[in-house]
Amino acid sequence: MSTVYEGPVQDLIDEFGRLPGIGPKSAQRIAFYLLRVPTEDAARLASAITEVKARISFCRRCFNIAEGEVCMVCADPRRDPAVLCVVEEPRDVVAIERTSEYRGLYHVLHGAIDHLEGVGPEQLKVRELVRRLAEEPVSELVLATNPNLTGEATAMYLVRLLRDVEGLRVTRLASGLPVGGDLEYADELTLGRALEGRREVHG
Repeated sequence: MSTVYEGPVQDLIDEFGRLPGIGPKSAQRIAFYLLRVPTEDAARLASAITEVKARISFCRRCFNIAEGEVCMVCADPRRDPAVLCVVEEPRDVVAIERTSEYRGLYHVLHGAIDHLEGVGPEQLKVRELVRRLAEEPVSELVLATNPNLTGEATAMYLVRLLRDVEGLRVTRLASGLPVGGDLEYADELTLGRALEGRREVHG
């Protein structure tokens, strides 16, 4: 694509265009919106981006977002260490926490198995999950991957991988979540019922 605008403007459009879900036209709209807003508004956005990159990382235990070495959930002594909920993304932790139905810990995979996109177990936090199960007193593993093709593939892979782990019960969220949907968009009541009715799965 040939450069149409002056250097910094085109650079900004190109950077926005690299964001997920932002096409060339959306990137242009956002760039020109920022050109129109007061300087302090643009500076606030730039500051927020710089700040989040400087202060926020991933929990060394569960890989949720954290300000410091461990996230708020892992740092909470009231959480039940015997129950571990596996989710795809940090935003899924937020979705489940909104239900107030779950009091265990989490493990964030940072994606789902998707062979068409070249994402296998090696690209996810699967090795770290296996290590946690060996080191922590987990008796139930709740598979809360999204109810779509990649989420189901990931759940079934984990069921087969962990079927021989002694004393481990592997459950899946119950029906009530729409197939093909994302946890992020489920309402609290639906997600809460799915947590309550989770079922054991076998490989």
